[in-house]
Amino acid sequence: MKTQGEIEAAVCEGISHFEQEYMGRGPKDVHTHLLDDLLVVRLQGVLTAAEQHLVKALEPDKGRDLLKQVRTHLIETARHLLEAMIAKVTGVKVLSLHHDISTVTGEEVILFTLSESPLVRETKRR
Repeated sequence: MKTQGEIEAAVCEGISHFEQEYMGRGPKDVHTHLLDDLLVVRLQGVLTAAEQHLVKALEPDKGRDLLKQVRTHLIETARHLLEAMIAKVTGVKVLSLHHDISTVTGEEVILFTLSESPLVRETKRR
């Protein structure tokens, strides 16, 4: 059984690896928060140089919508990989995955709804 911090760290590592391997670039920063049966992953600095240029080159709404559409499609295509990684780390089945990305801040959020709260080991207090 893992502590909450160990679960959060393992998810950060798994998501960073996924972003590097699948998206071609890892995030500059990633944080995971386990809140009962919700797992929130916040990634910063995920936009590639090409994506940044695309957003700037097109009309604001068109560039943003195109980038969000492509990123959402990529996440949906690899959904089974992400859900398997989360299930392995937490020991709990993933019920749903929600995703959004900001073309302004370069921040990406992935929310996993789990079938139940993972069992966690209490950390020792010093």
